[in-house]
Amino acid sequence: MTKASEISITRKGAHLGAEVSGVDFSKPQSNSNQHLLFEALMENEVLVFPEIDITVEEQAAFGRQFGELSVHPFSPHDAEMPELIVLDNDGERPPLATDVWHSDETFREVPPMGTILRARIVPEVGGDTVFASMTSAFEGLSDRWQCFLTGLEAVHDFKPFRRLYSGDPASRDKLHAMEEQFPNPVHPVVRLHPVTGKKVVFVSPQFTQHIKGMTEGESQSILDMLYRLIDVPEYQFRVAWKPGTMVFWDNRSTQHYAARDYLPHRRRMERVTLKGDKVIGAADEMADLVTASAALNKKPEARQQADISTYQDTTS
Repeated sequence: MTKASEISITRKGAHLGAEVSGVDFSKPQSNSNQHLLFEALMENEVLVFPEIDITVEEQAAFGRQFGELSVHPFSPHDAEMPELIVLDNDGERPPLATDVWHSDETFREVPPMGTILRARIVPEVGGDTVFASMTSAFEGLSDRWQCFLTGLEAVHDFKPFRRLYSGDPASRDKLHAMEEQFPNPVHPVVRLHPVTGKKVVFVSPQFTQHIKGMTEGESQSILDMLYRLIDVPEYQFRVAWKPGTMVFWDNRSTQHYAARDYLPHRRRMERVTLKGDKVIGAADEMADLVTASAALNKKPEARQQADISTYQDTTS
């Protein structure tokens, strides 16, 4: 357990996941608390704040302390606060492809840094969200596989959102406009985490289309193998939601899966998303990162300040 002032952080999962208590969301976090939470996110990848009583404005304000909030181009959002995604689902309004493993919005050239999701209405049974550490998934591979994957690139696409557009001319025009706004980005299959320096498997069934430079069969065989890593129970952490539970996860190093087993009952979640940083492959700039990290590790306070300053710089 880690403590600083009134905040306590307790590890809950073997590879990821920690519970946080004692945070006062009614006011901005102090520098020490902000650094503590940031470091906890880097170490645990998923932070759970159980059953907190805050407003959406406080949720958004908390998120802004770690970066600029983004507006999702497809998901339904609040009219007065476009950065707030409202996921209100039941039997008549089922969720769209949340039960497919993914990192959020990798169809962007610069995917999000993190996501903060809070439960407002939850069913009595079901509706859990499962997270997987893609850092641990990479570390569990053999040296030969790690070497082979490092340097490969994959094409991503907003695949599940294409179904929002019908075949009529107006819808086709809207789809073409979105394709121009979000042309298929190419991301490394193994990305380098910009803060921890760890290698992360960065492909998902929801948004990854194919691996560049390979036949369809070759690409799919490798992707299927990587997707199976997500299903390893030891790499997972499960969140059972209660009203007021809030989760803050690192979108660069995790994937998640939101079960639909609560339907036809209602589940309402509210989410803000933090802008991220350009995806760097594990084969790129490793030497410079290691050198800089080693220097900062000699001064923990300097390292914390540099890490969080880096986020603020890259999201401003």
